[in-house]
Amino acid sequence: MTASDGDSPVGGGSEPTETSILSLEDGDIHVCQDGPRDAPALLLIHGTASSARSWDPMVALLTGSHRVIRIDLLGHGRSAKPADRSYAIPDQARRVGLALDRLGVAHAVVAGHSSGGVVATALAERLPGLVTALVLVNTGPGLGAFIAESAAIDLSQWPPTDEQLRGFARTGFSRAGYRIPEELLDDVRGMTRHTLIETMRATRSYLEQRGLPDRLAVLGKPLLVIFGADDRRWRSSSASDYRAVPGAKVELLPGLGHSPLLEDPPRTATSLLAFTALHTVRAF
Repeated sequence: MTASDGDSPVGGGSEPTETSILSLEDGDIHVCQDGPRDAPALLLIHGTASSARSWDPMVALLTGSHRVIRIDLLGHGRSAKPADRSYAIPDQARRVGLALDRLGVAHAVVAGHSSGGVVATALAERLPGLVTALVLVNTGPGLGAFIAESAAIDLSQWPPTDEQLRGFARTGFSRAGYRIPEELLDDVRGMTRHTLIETMRATRSYLEQRGLPDRLAVLGKPLLVIFGADDRRWRSSSASDYRAVPGAKVELLPGLGHSPLLEDPPRTATSLLAFTALHTVRAF
């Protein structure tokens, strides 16, 4: 683990983000931490072709009550992008578990956006004692909910042109007048063609094997599903599939699309915090 360095404040917070690189056997993993280290841990996992930066607008809204941890999955952001390592969902979850162990985190509420929710589910399957509760934000329950034609990106050339990038990114938002942050486009540009293809293939494979509601129903973990009602990548009506999970809470956010954490951080944080207040375990 390298020495931590202070970045500029994230999401308007008053304290700089603590960043570090964790050297794991199959690649370096970039980690961001905010908030009191003795507060209950809240892990935030980004989606495909994104990074920990996608949660930036939420961080300052969460650190009053949580130790907020964000991880760049292998192949994304400032983490390593090897061509000879597995990007399968269980392997990504294994790395997340190792990273939390290195950070001394024994219990955490885990929130994932889009395919980050798939990794969160796999983490709960692998380490049920670590994950106290799950929050899935616009995570499709199965492949039948995917709106394929609106979420396609042309991989025949790499890197994609700015026009192609913006066309792909636009399907991630629905709020009128929302301006897509340039750094989110940079996250896609920063990936390799191999890591993007393998990441998308891994999510598809995991969902083909078994849908998320079936996986979650047997875990017995408290579950909150937040879904932008105007999602253009996953049918928002599919959020009701999660009601098959005993005790699951499902919230649709009108006027928001695939990325409510970016389109309306306060509204998204309000739902998340009300849930985590009931299911956090304080560090000792």
